[in-house]
Amino acid sequence: MAVPETSLTAADLARIDGQLADTDRLLERNYPGDDGSRQPVHTVYVPADRFTPSLAADWGTQALATAAAHGGLARIGSLLGQDADLAEAVASRVQAKLETEPIEDLRLDFEDGFGDRGDDAEDAAAVAAASAVATAVSAGSAPPFVGIRFKCFEAATRARGLRTLDLFVSGLAAAGELPEGLVLTLPKVTTVAQVQAMDYAVSRLEEIHSLPAGRLRFEVQVETPQLILGPEGTSPVAQLPHAVPGRISGLHYGTYDYSASLQISAEYQSMEHPVADFAKEVMQLAVAGTGIRLSDGSTNIIPVGDNVENAWQLHGRLVRRSLERGYYQGWDLHPAQLPSRFAATYAFYRQGLPAAAARLRNYVERTEGGVMDEPATARALAAFVLRGVQCGAVGADDVQALAGVGLPQLTGLAHPRLAHTTSK
Repeated sequence: MAVPETSLTAADLARIDGQLADTDRLLERNYPGDDGSRQPVHTVYVPADRFTPSLAADWGTQALATAAAHGGLARIGSLLGQDADLAEAVASRVQAKLETEPIEDLRLDFEDGFGDRGDDAEDAAAVAAASAVATAVSAGSAPPFVGIRFKCFEAATRARGLRTLDLFVSGLAAAGELPEGLVLTLPKVTTVAQVQAMDYAVSRLEEIHSLPAGRLRFEVQVETPQLILGPEGTSPVAQLPHAVPGRISGLHYGTYDYSASLQISAEYQSMEHPVADFAKEVMQLAVAGTGIRLSDGSTNIIPVGDNVENAWQLHGRLVRRSLERGYYQGWDLHPAQLPSRFAATYAFYRQGLPAAAARLRNYVERTEGGVMDEPATARALAAFVLRGVQCGAVGADDVQALAGVGLPQLTGLAHPRLAHTTSK
């Protein structure tokens, strides 16, 4: 068969390539996509001076005790609307989770949870925190992800925040290799310049401690309206990934600071208030394709006293709501929130697994079904299933049985760019 002739010449194609060279570089550098690594389902915040190497296990014990005192883990599932079979299946997995890994991501808080105690007290706490984290990592008792939230870069607290950051990171570096899951959180960001300043600070710490460039990534807390809509009428949060490419690991929504700044009265401050939804939708658009993860905020309605079951129902509903909207992580503030966090999260993935796995199998095997999925949808299906495996909601054997794919293939389907890069 003769090769058909085209009208565009090699020179035409070269000119087009030249015109799009900047676009190619932008997409390669600024939109790498998700890296396929595990994202924790929650972040637990505790005042920095309350951390001990046994804290995670202690929280798991307290969570299980609270559940037992209120009818058991399956009872929580029923409170969240799960049928008996699902509630039992979820309960067994939540039991194992609370016994082995009750906290996935822990932040030692030097900001609102610590307050202003004077420089001597905070210096001592920062040094002690670094030592305690290093001890926990060495002993195997630290959560997979752990780090600090220090004070913000506004003028009044900037020097203190930087000093705490320095003491903590320097303490960890002196103790040996940094924890693989080290996370640093910059709160109350209002401008791109503050994030650029943070980029400079961690770059200098990398140089000083002979760390690889880019080793110290950080989260940005979105707690101010100025970050959503700036004074020029633009969205600073959308500029962040491009101001410091590859440096930001996540955007975390701050429920109560953000709501208060918009004059929402305390009674109505919530993760599901319309102002919260708007901010979080802007955040989603801002980081789409950049590889930056998203986290929802917290509810301050705690399961204690006479309010345990009502608080579980509220927390579980809000966790489910966030998951359905593409926010796969949130904040927890109390051990008794762990049962409802994992019960709601595990039910979300287990309920969605059969349909997602069937569609994924049809896509992989090129079988015609009731839905004809495109590659982008197949990636979303695989990413959903992979998240379920990574958090412990479902097993790799369940996926193999239902979707006919093993974990390496599932990861490749969810993150084809990563798989392509790895295979080179």
